[in-house]
Amino acid sequence: METTTPLKIVTHDKFCIETVPNVCGIVIFGASGDLTHRKLIPALFELHKKELLPKGFFILGLARTKLEEAAFRNDIAKALRDHGERDKSLEKSFLEFIYYKSGHYTDISALKDLNQNIQNLHAKHKTKGNTIFYLAVPPNLYRDTIFSMKEAGLVAECQNGKCWTHVIIEKPFGRDFASACELNRELRRILDEKQIYRIDHYLGKETVQNILMFRFANSIFEPLWNQQHIDHIQITAAETLGVEHRAGYFEKTGTLRDMFQNHMFQLLALVAIEPPIRFDANLYRDEKLKVMGSLRPIPLEKLDEFVVRGQYGPGKILERKTLGYREEKGVSGDSQTETFAAMKLFIDNWRWEGVPFYLRSGKRLAKGATEIAVQFKSVPHSIFEFLKPDQYTPNVLSFRIQPDEGISLNFEAKHPGPKTCMATLNLRFNYKETFHEEPMNAYVRLLLDCMQGDQTLFVRQEMIDLSWKFLSPILQKWESERIDFPNYDAGSSGPKAAHELINRDGKCWRAL
Repeated sequence: METTTPLKIVTHDKFCIETVPNVCGIVIFGASGDLTHRKLIPALFELHKKELLPKGFFILGLARTKLEEAAFRNDIAKALRDHGERDKSLEKSFLEFIYYKSGHYTDISALKDLNQNIQNLHAKHKTKGNTIFYLAVPPNLYRDTIFSMKEAGLVAECQNGKCWTHVIIEKPFGRDFASACELNRELRRILDEKQIYRIDHYLGKETVQNILMFRFANSIFEPLWNQQHIDHIQITAAETLGVEHRAGYFEKTGTLRDMFQNHMFQLLALVAIEPPIRFDANLYRDEKLKVMGSLRPIPLEKLDEFVVRGQYGPGKILERKTLGYREEKGVSGDSQTETFAAMKLFIDNWRWEGVPFYLRSGKRLAKGATEIAVQFKSVPHSIFEFLKPDQYTPNVLSFRIQPDEGISLNFEAKHPGPKTCMATLNLRFNYKETFHEEPMNAYVRLLLDCMQGDQTLFVRQEMIDLSWKFLSPILQKWESERIDFPNYDAGSSGPKAAHELINRDGKCWRAL
């Protein structure tokens, strides 16, 4: 029997410190796209509501779509209303510093005109030349766009050295080790590393950020955070959705590239890092690098013992029939692209020696959830005659990243009554219930950090290199072989081989 006890939270508002960033302008390449309207604009508006945008500020959108500025502002207003905004006064004041220009991202002539617009807006809004360029464009355009920006004078260093230019780049950062290295070489020919902000929105999520505070601001768990006390760790990113409108992208990518190289490995590194000597961007990212560098290589001759891939077929989700992946529009009828992957990893260092990390991510699964679950070892001996040590429910500390963001810990206790009965209790806290507000859009934190020049939650190139170096041999082997797809039904918990992967070790995947 399991019961749940809400966790009472005492907040310390005196420790809540946030500074308004220096004046700047944000130029969004791909301003008519889905990312801009669903994530970037609502995030910037949230900063406006919280009075965390500088007084000198502007947003300039660039896209190939021919639009009048008034029409673009109307589109922005609709996007805000779609996200539930009802404050007309705040909306009006926000729209006053939004501008738009049409043009192609790699058209040097158009970008020179854009440069003049930017200079005029810097003068109008007194932003001192500080500029953020957000490349919300297809990955295959990164290199040409950056080159054209250089030729148009957009990313040149300020002559007086008193202003800055930051460039935000979305994933994917290449598609294998060689292409990631090539992309980095091209970027570094034009930009300094301190100017490049490689964004992974998972790192801006509240629960992900909270892992650091949970571990290093409390004295209870860190002494237990090692191979002596932890049995294994599971990291899951499950989706009920299929490829939706991203079939063209996903068909060339697959789950290993789309989820593991970035999101899953970032979560792995975060939960496994050693404490940096202080919370400094470079020191913190150094520790993440050490984790990636300590991953035990997977022997390709035994690949099936460590990595599983799957592709969904037709099925049902919430009693609704769904198509198989190969039936989706834009997908090849004999596609070998994986929509599911599971992996068993080991970190060869003092803290984690012998502790397996199980990672899984997939589309069209029975339930959507992202979670990190730390399972502690069973009691070594049972003093209760009616229970053997392996009959106890293991203690599990769970970081729920989405949905229902929060942290929970289960433990064993006596059930009330005259009999000696044991029950599993769940001590939990939920962000929404505790703080009476929805967790913020991950881009709010990341955009604010970029304005402040803080790269802590952004990805360093060396991390990308190590992750691709680890995955590329697996991808190459997969691409040289054909597998009998589909091998799991939409609405199921994934392929049978994924369960066998963890069951062989006497463990099982957590129900989500």
